[in-house]
Amino acid sequence: MSKGATSMRKTKVISNIVLIIAATLWILPTFGLAVVSLRESTEGQRQGWWNAFLNFSTSGWTTQAYESVFGTRNLGESFVASIAVTLPATILPLLFAAYAAYGFTFMKFRGREFIFSILIGLLVIPLQAALVPILKMFLAFTARTGIEISGQYAAAWFVHSAFAMPLAVYILRNYMMSIPSALIEAARVDGASNYKIFWRLVLPISVPALASFAIFQFLWVWNDYLIAFVYIGNEHPVLTYTLLSMLGQYGEGWQTVAAGSFVSMAIPLMIFFGLQRYFIRGLTAGAVK
Repeated sequence: MSKGATSMRKTKVISNIVLIIAATLWILPTFGLAVVSLRESTEGQRQGWWNAFLNFSTSGWTTQAYESVFGTRNLGESFVASIAVTLPATILPLLFAAYAAYGFTFMKFRGREFIFSILIGLLVIPLQAALVPILKMFLAFTARTGIEISGQYAAAWFVHSAFAMPLAVYILRNYMMSIPSALIEAARVDGASNYKIFWRLVLPISVPALASFAIFQFLWVWNDYLIAFVYIGNEHPVLTYTLLSMLGQYGEGWQTVAAGSFVSMAIPLMIFFGLQRYFIRGLTAGAVK
């Protein structure tokens, strides 16, 4: 075996070991959460979850926390509320960002790069800094028109979509830049309009980038508590809001929260594994030509 092949084999082995270690460290908190949710509350208070395996015993395990979670009266309503917030807040920025990314990539207009730079610069603005101004804007809009926004799903849709747009445009533009310009020019020569090129050509090709951002946005919105609390409140409690209410006034329901958190992971995991084949393709596209 040549030195080059030996070196490549060693590099591959080392890379695999590093990836296994990283994956183990990443999944360890989730595994600990599952163990905590299955142990009796007295055992969980007395010692750490890892002691369940260091001093393994068949006693001390229970599904009572899961029974409490599924017995919660408004858990199903919270699931529906979370889906009602998450799906539109994922689809809306994707739709508008795809249009914007197409314009920044394939259309020539004055100030294109300057406007794009400003848009990307918006990534540095923290969401928390805009909570009060946006809330005042919603209240002022309601006072003038009588249309209630705060306390409704639409409030969360607007906020999540607005703050997701810069990253979405950036990811999609990077991907669209990897599409050969000759392909677009050929479509224009054949008489296709920008509208037709976007829907018939660019959008189907950009599915990996769309899916990769959809994963990020879905996970972010699904796990969000702050936006739902500020703009929706208890009018339509989302899952994170309901999980917090399970904790109790003095934190006595921490085991139920652990079980509820593990249950709430089901849908994000389904989304991730369903779209994972597009994930790496969408993020790495445009990195090299």
